[in-house]
Amino acid sequence: MVDLEFIRSLIQPADTKIVFLILDGLGGLPADSNGSTELEAAETPNLDNLAARGICGLHVPVAAGITPGSGPAHLGLFGYDPLKYQVGRGVLSALGIGFDLRSNDVAARGNFCTVDKDGVVTDRRAGRIASEKNRELCALLREIELPEVQLFVETVKEYRFLLVLRGDGLSGDIADTDPLQVGRKPLEPRALSAEADQTVQLVDRFVEQAREVLPEQQPANMVLLRGFSKRPDWPLMKEVFGLRAAVLAHYPMYRGVARLVGMEVLDSGETLGDQFAALREHWNDYDFFFVHVKRMDSAGEDGDFRRKAELIEEVDPWVPVLMHLHPDVVVVTGDHSTPSQLKYHSWHPVPVLLWSEHCRTDGVKKFGERACMAGGLGPRLPAVDLMPIALTNALRLVKFGA
Repeated sequence: MVDLEFIRSLIQPADTKIVFLILDGLGGLPADSNGSTELEAAETPNLDNLAARGICGLHVPVAAGITPGSGPAHLGLFGYDPLKYQVGRGVLSALGIGFDLRSNDVAARGNFCTVDKDGVVTDRRAGRIASEKNRELCALLREIELPEVQLFVETVKEYRFLLVLRGDGLSGDIADTDPLQVGRKPLEPRALSAEADQTVQLVDRFVEQAREVLPEQQPANMVLLRGFSKRPDWPLMKEVFGLRAAVLAHYPMYRGVARLVGMEVLDSGETLGDQFAALREHWNDYDFFFVHVKRMDSAGEDGDFRRKAELIEEVDPWVPVLMHLHPDVVVVTGDHSTPSQLKYHSWHPVPVLLWSEHCRTDGVKKFGERACMAGGLGPRLPAVDLMPIALTNALRLVKFGA
């Protein structure tokens, strides 16, 4: 694992293009009678062909045995050590919807959830309510008044919303209120440092008033908050890697993490066809494209093995469309594993393939967990190493030393 300053010292200009196609929550576990994972069960002739022409392996998003959130998992893929570059989900949500997040603001990602008469969470996502309903609920929450701060409550997508507090002396050192499982009550806001004592009182007041405002709004009758943080000041991809980078993603959180490291957010519509049309349209404008596909992660979280496999299959026909653009390097992987048996992110290493004209092929013929385990990239490649490998395959790194 190397640091960004070292990579920066080796960067050279090149007229080459890199594409990271990220299938969210790609990794899985065997579930059906023949022991296949969702990826292995999917019919993916084009991905298999690309794997056979490239080099494969399994990457570890953060560290051995660590289950990653989506933010740190993507930062690792972009070459930023997620143990060093840490940021809360609130900042990513804010940047993802284009909110004007200021340096002293504290942001948190919110879920509308369902609680029973005893206040116990029965659905952390309130049945995945529509964004239209979300906007109605956010309008109600904006009526909450907090002393000496400005309150912003904005719709993100479906059951997700953004909470921002703006004022003096605020801190993001606050523990999540999301218990991360049903059958428990929301957690009480808790300060993680003395500097957060004032802020946690404001958050507690917001939660209490939300509990009074929302009880009749079935199924979204309560809120869960996570990822309290302020916006960090990090080196950008243009500065470190010399890349003009762009993101094509439907979901705001992924646009947010991309924007945080300096990618430009492109209008990519709501379908795979829209995304690849935008990719073609902007092909000459950028050196690096992050193309994010979300829905297999949602299927994994819903425990729907077959649906997750079908969604992977839907991506496969677009691989020839991508290759027709003549990229110099293509990386296909997931940010993390989301096995449908667990219905949540997991610690399992993630299948990855890299294709370029300069890579060594390794004998892998099918893109899947067990095949990739024997690939040339190895069974436990740190995710942060993918960016340097992609850069050198794109002829963008000079020799180190004499």
